[in-house]
Amino acid sequence: MGKIIFYEDRNFQGRSYECMSDCPNMSSYLSRCHSCRVESGCFVVYDRPNYMGNQYFMRRGEYADHTSFGISGSVQSCRLVPQHRGSYRMKIFERENFQGQSHELVDDCDSIVDRYQISDCQSCHIIDGHWLMFEQPHHRGRMLYLSPGEYRSIKDLGYRGMRISSVRRIVDSC
Repeated sequence: MGKIIFYEDRNFQGRSYECMSDCPNMSSYLSRCHSCRVESGCFVVYDRPNYMGNQYFMRRGEYADHTSFGISGSVQSCRLVPQHRGSYRMKIFERENFQGQSHELVDDCDSIVDRYQISDCQSCHIIDGHWLMFEQPHHRGRMLYLSPGEYRSIKDLGYRGMRISSVRRIVDSC
């Protein structure tokens, strides 16, 4: 079980909203969100409602200013990352619809290009665990959270033009 507390203003000021599960639209509870405190678990927060827009992974800790974790506007929605115990496994594909070269991953990958000699990952199948995909090598740049399932096109997830260059398992004790 996770718990995150959102505050309207920086430095944990203003009205607050406690959240212990997914929340598709924060505007129902707060007019804006400029700081938060993760008391337990891990969350992915989004800068648009309905789990859209830029994503940010949040682990236990205090975030006194939304710009300190990369959001330029306001947190608009959040998702609780379920705890996962066990193995991690995913299959990446060079092109959409599970086409092109494919490779199976069971651990983090700092650079898809260096490890597999493919320039991009356009579809994937998350078999076990929860994963973060990044547009730049070494887990930098825009991020995409994926839970178990089939993803025929990264573009369909709202990231047109994003190239996946690195991936990391969520192994934090969320």
